[in-house]
Amino acid sequence: MITLNNEAQIPQLGIGVYQVRSADCGPALACAFDVGYRSVDTANAYLNERAVGAAIRDSGLSREDIFVTSKLWPPDFRYDKAVVAIDRTLARLGTGYVDLLLLHQQYGDYRGAWKAMEEAVADGKVRTLGVSNFNQRRFTDLVSGAKILPAVAQVECHPYFQQRELKEFLAPFATVLEAWYPLGHADRGLLAEPLFARLGEKHGKSPVQVILRWHLQSGNIAIPRSTNPEHIRSNFDIFDFALTSEEMASIAELDRNRPFFRMPDWVGRIIFPAARINFDKRQR
Repeated sequence: MITLNNEAQIPQLGIGVYQVRSADCGPALACAFDVGYRSVDTANAYLNERAVGAAIRDSGLSREDIFVTSKLWPPDFRYDKAVVAIDRTLARLGTGYVDLLLLHQQYGDYRGAWKAMEEAVADGKVRTLGVSNFNQRRFTDLVSGAKILPAVAQVECHPYFQQRELKEFLAPFATVLEAWYPLGHADRGLLAEPLFARLGEKHGKSPVQVILRWHLQSGNIAIPRSTNPEHIRSNFDIFDFALTSEEMASIAELDRNRPFFRMPDWVGRIIFPAARINFDKRQR
């Protein structure tokens, strides 16, 4: 568990459902909960919030034992729209409250949306706030008018893109980095790095398990995505070994400071503000 800047605790290893069909969410999350995962990351734009909520209810686990993250999409980044979007997210999930609500992108009236999110915290609808895919300039602009500081910044992060500069920037805000693409979107080159093969052989683990262990020891939250039961179990089997400081230093040398995914700025300036999406009708 990691303690956030509002004293809430989040599991350091969770499971993501990006690009997971609603029909596949139930089996995947049932397996994950059985293995021991207690954190799920979804979003309005993933169109599977209803399925995530159903899987949580079907798990038989106490609501308080599962940490639920969702995200607002930029077309709802205006105060009045965000107020409605938050209530609709809660209705789709059916979980009573959201543990962590993120702004999904750094475009549109994110400050207006943040105000609505802060009110949702005051009303008990949301426990913790954060951002996703914000650069330092946009993050600074957001917090300049915020009453609540972001507890989490979700960004692409993996051994080829270790986000050291961003982590240093976030430190004064006590904002924790959460890694999407924690395995580099399963990039073949990354997973085939000889270093991970050597460390895996030494510790009796796979290269994927070594990378996820690196995230934990780096202080990152990681949310690998999988619907494969074997991979779901294997990804969670990383708590019985530790990398040495020398091994961590060797992995640090792999940093290329280059992401696999880049969002063209014109998407944010043109597409997001013009988008009209009815998430309620599109979800199953």
